Amino acid sequence: MEKIHKDLNNSEIVFEYLKNKANPLTAYELLNGLRSKGMIAPTTIYRALEKLTDSGRIHKIESLNAWTVCCENHNKKTAIFEICDDCGNVTEHLDSSFTESIKKLSKRTGFLPNKPIFEIHGQCANCTSSI
Repeated sequence: MEKIHKDLNNSEIVFEYLKNKANPLTAYELLNGLRSKGMIAPTTIYRALEKLTDSGRIHKIESLNAWTVCCENHNKKTAIFEICDDCGNVTEHLDSSFTESIKKLSKRTGFLPNKPIFEIHGQCANCTSSI
């Protein structure tokens, strides 16, 4: 029972740390930032990330191999991430019409998506305006 409580506590520590960061973090960035909280093993971080991802509180940005806090309850909407290749800013969007288009495509092709998350790389408005 103590291990389950400790895992939950570690998950909350990781979540709070991520919540206070502007950009997604890799597992090793989390580990380095949380050493002072007693997290010294990568497995501790990965376990916490898995619990938080499974509960829908964070997302893994696959192309960056990094995690970020979820913006809100998706209510079965597809997450779309805009990722700035210059400053690293990541913005999450939820769009009902996009979600419906994905559902229609999947129905038409018979494909059953299990994690419909889309990542779009480019430049954010701040970086574009500074050119």
